[in-house]
Amino acid sequence: MNIHEKYIQRCITLAKNGLGTTYPNPMVGSVIVYDNKIIGEGWHKMSGEGHAEVNAINSVKDKSLLKKATIYVSLEPCSHFGRTPPCCELIIKHEIPYVVVGTVDPNIQVAGNGIKRLVAAGAKVTVGILEKECISLNKRFFTFHLKKRPYIILKWAESLDGFIAPETKDEQKPVWITNTYSRQLVHKWRSEEQAILLGRKTVLDDNPKLDVRDWSGSNPVRVVIDLNNRIPQSLHVHDGKVKTIFITATTQKNTEMVVYEKVNLNEDLPNQIATILYRHQLQSVIIEGGQKTIQTFIDANLWDEARVFKGDVVFTSGTVAPTIQGKEFKKHTILNDEYLKIDNHD
Repeated sequence: MNIHEKYIQRCITLAKNGLGTTYPNPMVGSVIVYDNKIIGEGWHKMSGEGHAEVNAINSVKDKSLLKKATIYVSLEPCSHFGRTPPCCELIIKHEIPYVVVGTVDPNIQVAGNGIKRLVAAGAKVTVGILEKECISLNKRFFTFHLKKRPYIILKWAESLDGFIAPETKDEQKPVWITNTYSRQLVHKWRSEEQAILLGRKTVLDDNPKLDVRDWSGSNPVRVVIDLNNRIPQSLHVHDGKVKTIFITATTQKNTEMVVYEKVNLNEDLPNQIATILYRHQLQSVIIEGGQKTIQTFIDANLWDEARVFKGDVVFTSGTVAPTIQGKEFKKHTILNDEYLKIDNHD
């Protein structure tokens, strides 16, 4: 690892502190180096607040050193006025001579313009350090801007013999396949994504809250497929506590917290849903069920990663788990549970 990679890796580490809190902005980290020592660092914490470069520059005690320093940033400094001023102008203002960038910003409002502005002002700019890792850091942001859809995560738990639910169960009560720690991890994941999607049957069977009660963070937007509006108003998804988007085949009246999006049953449903979520500016969605909903997205090859738990319970019969094939597998163990992460690379 060369010196540039060392500091860009530090930028990536810092940026990860913003997972789940920076939407719609990307996660970005920045480090300022003078005489082979870090004199300032920062990361973007929340939309509307200071960007990584701003926080890094503000953390430098002796601002006179900036004129001889190198600023590292995991993503191209912005060049447009949004809720905060452009970062490239701040770098130029402080006359920082060297700028090292992990990767170019895919957002059409930036997309190379920040780099051009810095070069035009006389800065020496190096681009493409740990580029693959920097893109992976912001896989949601890149997918949203380049593919015009949210980053799609599939998640389910299956029994040791391959079922996601037993043949019979109490109505509107979930049957737990995994342990407490695995369930807490799922709530952490929910806090990191912008939306959570379920099909009608899962809602009717389990009456889930779809929140992050076992973790701290924001609840994701709920997305529920209910084509014929059969879900009773008494269930949690209708409680109005969290913004909820219902995917339906009929026209319904919207409220501030409940939105109905009409789809065409004669057209591809997964892609219609992805387009709807993109229109709602949702950069990521975790699909938690049920079997039919998950399998539909798998069959359409419209997914980016799958997170599959396998518990040690045996059901013998019931609802068979989805069938999936991915390009890359990683196995983890959480006490008696096995967790498999499957990536669907292009």
